[in-house]
Amino acid sequence: MNLKEIIREIPDYPVKGISFKDITTLLKDPSAFNEVVNQVHENFKNKGITKIVSLESRGFIVGGAAAYLLNAGFVPIRKKGKLPAETVAESYELEYGSDTIEIHKDALTEDDIVLIHDDLLATGGTALAALNLVEKMNVKKVYFSFICDLKFIENGKKEVLSNYETHTLVEY
Repeated sequence: MNLKEIIREIPDYPVKGISFKDITTLLKDPSAFNEVVNQVHENFKNKGITKIVSLESRGFIVGGAAAYLLNAGFVPIRKKGKLPAETVAESYELEYGSDTIEIHKDALTEDDIVLIHDDLLATGGTALAALNLVEKMNVKKVYFSFICDLKFIENGKKEVLSNYETHTLVEY
């Protein structure tokens, strides 16, 4: 199945010059959604994943489904102020601004093998911020999973991520 054909592109969203990759068209298609979740499961089923950490909000959808198939726990990373218990925070730059994300302080342990999942890898800022949060918890190992990777964006943040096993389904 060609997932790239199913993902809608919206020019100049959220700001002029950005071509937004809208995965909602993929999520509403049962065959495409199953294909994505099954590919993530297939790639990581023998890695000993104990927790899937996903980013708000589109990352939650596939992350939660993959956690179920991998018999792993699910840990949300949310925008600042959205989690109710004590958190650890990390600020980062986006391609069109900045933001802060948080994870519950007690979400992970040093015994965890973590898969960080998100829908899109662009500049690597969000993924690197998630990695920094997870590494503050001294976990055993970290993997990455993305539905889309904007390969044409190259920078130092993405180079850091190249040190981790990463699974991507669609490249632009």
